[in-house]
Amino acid sequence: MPYFCGVDIGASAAKLVIIDEKGRAVAKALRRSGVDYAEAAERCLAEALSAAGLARDEVRGSVSTGYGRDNVPWADARKTEIACHGKGAWHHFRRKMTVIDIGAQDSKVIHLDDKGCRTGFKMNRKCAAGTGSFLEEIALRLDLPVAALNGLAERSTKDVTLGSFCTVFTATEILARIRSGQKVEDIAKGALRSVVKRIVEMDTVDGALVMTGGVVAHNPLLVTLVGEAFGRQALVPPDPQHVGAFGAALLAMERAQGGEQPC
Repeated sequence: MPYFCGVDIGASAAKLVIIDEKGRAVAKALRRSGVDYAEAAERCLAEALSAAGLARDEVRGSVSTGYGRDNVPWADARKTEIACHGKGAWHHFRRKMTVIDIGAQDSKVIHLDDKGCRTGFKMNRKCAAGTGSFLEEIALRLDLPVAALNGLAERSTKDVTLGSFCTVFTATEILARIRSGQKVEDIAKGALRSVVKRIVEMDTVDGALVMTGGVVAHNPLLVTLVGEAFGRQALVPPDPQHVGAFGAALLAMERAQGGEQPC
């Protein structure tokens, strides 16, 4: 049986998925991207091959995506995150949809029609507000691991609005909130609402609302808040952090089996 690989080298994390010829994930890997993207990709591949009990030559095609997609020397092709997240989301929810991907450095809104063809997309401004880096900075200011933000925010009993757009200014605003006696859990929820606000400002939602990315994977409350903001339930595919890599693997399979779909 042939296998196919997709690797997503993000600014923060490297994700890799190996699928079989039926599009089923057989192994995954995740690690920090670090400063050597080629090495991160290589280690992810070795880990996934070992987990699946596969030899390297059993992988018949590979596609890289993400911030560091040009730094994967063994990839057969390179695709944008827009294409890969769209493909991965469409595999799970075959309907007209808007995909919101929140990554470490940027956020994307991707529109797909009822055939899975991309009809448009938007990316956030050149600012970390509304991204994973924003939440990392907030956690740093609160002296917390970023993984603790969601749990704290879920215990919030009072709305705290963070009004600043810039990540740097928001960090300063948080210090002022702490001095004024605001509870950490209320500030944490305010940080998630700030991310939601930036997402809502980017674009409208047409069709089903689907959310992907590492920030989504670790912050279920954010998913709920985004759904409330757009007035509909937000759908999350299995393992949202690996959706880009999974979509890349699907594209690798299409290439090997006679060409990619027209859209």
